[in-house]
Amino acid sequence: MPRVKVYSTAQCPYCRMVKAFLEKNGVAYESIDVGADEAAAEEMIELSGQYGVPVTVVDGEVIVGFDAPRLTELFGSERPGEIYDLIVMGAGPAGLTAGVYASRKLLSTMIISENIGGQAMESWAIENYMGYRMVTGEDLMTKFEEQVRNLNIHLELDRVTGVEKEDRLFKITTYGERIFHAKSIVVATGRHSRRLGVEGEERFWGRGVSVCSTCDGPLFKGKDVAVVGGGNSAVITAIEMGKIARSVHLIVRSTIRADPVYLDRLKEMEQNVTIHQPYTVAALLGEEVLAGIRIREKDSGDEEELAVDGVFAEIGHDPNIDAVRGVVALNDQDEIVVDENCHTNVPGIYAAGDVTSIRGKQIIIAAGEGAKAALEAQAYLLSLQAP
Repeated sequence: MPRVKVYSTAQCPYCRMVKAFLEKNGVAYESIDVGADEAAAEEMIELSGQYGVPVTVVDGEVIVGFDAPRLTELFGSERPGEIYDLIVMGAGPAGLTAGVYASRKLLSTMIISENIGGQAMESWAIENYMGYRMVTGEDLMTKFEEQVRNLNIHLELDRVTGVEKEDRLFKITTYGERIFHAKSIVVATGRHSRRLGVEGEERFWGRGVSVCSTCDGPLFKGKDVAVVGGGNSAVITAIEMGKIARSVHLIVRSTIRADPVYLDRLKEMEQNVTIHQPYTVAALLGEEVLAGIRIREKDSGDEEELAVDGVFAEIGHDPNIDAVRGVVALNDQDEIVVDENCHTNVPGIYAAGDVTSIRGKQIIIAAGEGAKAALEAQAYLLSLQAP
C-alpha cells in the first residue's frame, strides 16, 4: 500500500471528504492537523507551497485540495455498466435530498459529485434552518450525508463533464473518464465562489488567497487578513476571522447588505475589524506568497496599501453549468431555467437548488426543490411505462 499523509484542519469540510474517500476505498493514511500544529503547518507549506488545506501526499506526490478525479485514478474502483433510473449531479442540499426522495420511491439512483455538501459546507453558522437554533454547515450536511448513506444510493466522487441524449437514455461522462447511463437526471450542481478578477490572483491562489475561511482560517491565527465582500457571507467571515486573526480588513465595494443580526455582531468586533467602504481590491502584492493588497476608493480613485497575509473572497457565486451548457436552456445569468416543478426544457432532465433560476438561494429552499425534482423524475419514469 502507498504511504499517504493528509494535512488538514479540524473545521475543513474538504479535508473530511478526502479522509472519507480514503476510508471508503480502504486506504490507510496519517492525519496531521496543521491548525493545531504550527510545525506541521510549516512542513505542509514547504512541501506544497500552499497556505490552504487539504494537502494529501501519496508516495511523494502532492495533491492539493479535494481532487476527486485524481484520487479516483489512484484508489477508486470501476462500477459495472448499470442503467440507473435517476442520476443526480451534485451532492449539496438539493442533490442529497433528491437522492433520498428517489431512493424512497425505489428508483435505482446514483449521485455524482466532486464533494459532499456543496457551498453549505463552508458556512460557519446557519441560524435559519428549521429544527436547529444554530448549526454549522458541516454538521448539517453531515446529517444529510448520513441519511443518504443509509439508503440504497450509489455515491460517486467525480465531476460530470458532459451530458448527451442517446435514444431514450442519457449518457453521463465524468472527469475520471467514466461513462454512466440513466433514464432521467436531476442537475443540482450548485454554484462556485466568484474570483476577485485581480491580476496575479492565480499566482497567489492557495498562497494567501482563499474562498474557504472555514478550511484555511486556522492557518492565519494571529496574522492580518482581508475579507472582500458586503453580504452575509463576507460579514460572517469577518466576524469569525476576527476571533482568529490579529486584525481583519473588510473591503466593501458599495454598501453592506448583511442581515441586521450579523451587523450587530460586526459592531462588537470593532477593536480588530476595520471596514473600508466603498473600496475595491486593485492589486495583490508579494513575491512567492501574498504580502499585501492595494485597495482603491471607488469615488476618488485614491489608493492605499494594506499589509495582510491572507485574503478571503466573499463576493458572490456563479452557477456550475459547464456539463449541461448547450443541453438545457439557461437565462442571462447562466442559471438553468426551470418551471415551478423543476422541469427544464428537456424532458427527463430536472434541476434544483442554487444552479437554477429560482430566486431564493437558501439551503432550505434548495432541499425542498431537490425533493420536488425527484418526485417529478419519478412521474416522468412512470409516463415512459404507460401504454
